[in-house]
Amino acid sequence: MVKWVFRLLLLPIFGFAQNTLTISVEGVKSADGNISIGLYTDSEGFLKPDQLYKGVFQKATKGTTIAHIEDLPKGTYAIAVFHDENANQELDTNFFGIPKEALGFSKGKLKTFGPPSFEECTFEFPLEQKLTIKIK
Repeated sequence: MVKWVFRLLLLPIFGFAQNTLTISVEGVKSADGNISIGLYTDSEGFLKPDQLYKGVFQKATKGTTIAHIEDLPKGTYAIAVFHDENANQELDTNFFGIPKEALGFSKGKLKTFGPPSFEECTFEFPLEQKLTIKIK
């Protein structure tokens, strides 16, 4: 009886365990600034800084920068990443709105006239606990 009660008490802990997503950002041209990572959960909020689910700023490392997003529940997500070289916590763009800083997305690719959609970038977590994103 005691073993059964103990297992029942631990069920919420194991049933709702949250994991860490490791992200490798490749193509980082310098160690200046930070790598900004935005994690989104729906298409309406995708790429809107005030509607991201979680955000991480990781000190840039030339070549590949590794970042971790902890305590992430199972779900469907999309990621947008950029190299914030001047550490102003904004994606700098030119007069026409074209990004001046390198950026990338989970699965989706930058199009000629804009970013990919949320659906093009989605992945299931925790099925992919390590993710590689190339920035350009």
